Amino acid sequence: LSGCDSGFGQATARHLDIMGFRVFASVLDLQSPGAQELRQSCSARLTLLQMDLTKKEDIQRVLQHIQAHTNSTGLWGLVNNAGFNDTIADAELSPLGKFRTCMEVNFFGSLELTKGLLPLLRSAGGRIVTVSSPAGDMPFPCLAAYGASKAALSLVMDTFRSELQPWGIKVSLILPGYYKTGTTCDPAFWNLQKQRLLASLPQELLQAYGEDYVEEINQQFIQFMKVAVEDLSAVVNSITEGLLAANPAVRYYPGQGLGIMYFIHRYLPYFVRDLFLKGFFINPKLPRALRREQHKDVKKA
Repeated sequence: LSGCDSGFGQATARHLDIMGFRVFASVLDLQSPGAQELRQSCSARLTLLQMDLTKKEDIQRVLQHIQAHTNSTGLWGLVNNAGFNDTIADAELSPLGKFRTCMEVNFFGSLELTKGLLPLLRSAGGRIVTVSSPAGDMPFPCLAAYGASKAALSLVMDTFRSELQPWGIKVSLILPGYYKTGTTCDPAFWNLQKQRLLASLPQELLQAYGEDYVEEINQQFIQFMKVAVEDLSAVVNSITEGLLAANPAVRYYPGQGLGIMYFIHRYLPYFVRDLFLKGFFINPKLPRALRREQHKDVKKA
């Protein structure tokens, strides 16, 4: 189970431990408050492992540890939960490095871990449960870097689902609504990210879009955070069902409002979908350069 420092990973590790499973829980930092909390609240069956999904040596160390402890039995389940995003901005304003980091953690890291554990999962005819995001299915405004990595993750897991059927391995995707996890709901964190983004933007882009444009996006996102759900049990239950149900669903959608969102996405015209996503999530005002042009047009008229 990856990404157990906080949020879904931490709650799921605790839940599976209470159910009596032997859990290998990976954390970014063994001394983090989340790791300490798991040490105190879980049984001796739970093993905490340090892993940064962007570091090959970390993944290899975790793979070796799990292999050494499950070689005779195989591994029943892998939960790919670790995820990363620290940019809320238009794709044009998001540095290329942010796209790469999202891909490294959310896609390549999870892919490497999954491939490394597949021999153990095959021998047990086990399960792979992966936490993706509706942002990987739909073009949420200002989430391109994160969404692109989750789209790649969803697709590769769907491919595994099809290819691993002969081995008896079942693969499920979890696409949660908006929940309160880790730094995702900390306004101070997002304000700092906004300042860093503004400092890194080329002058021409800053002129075209305007500092107030970036400020407005950040304010709207902080406002949106207030609807984040604190009770993570719907997601934990979906992950648990993916691991234990005789016939788990291919996709789980824990969270409110996802039914209407996917209905609009699948059956209504693109412009309706785009309007809905802006109304639901972030609706940026016009970039500065376009506001100037509009102003000129009004004067001419």
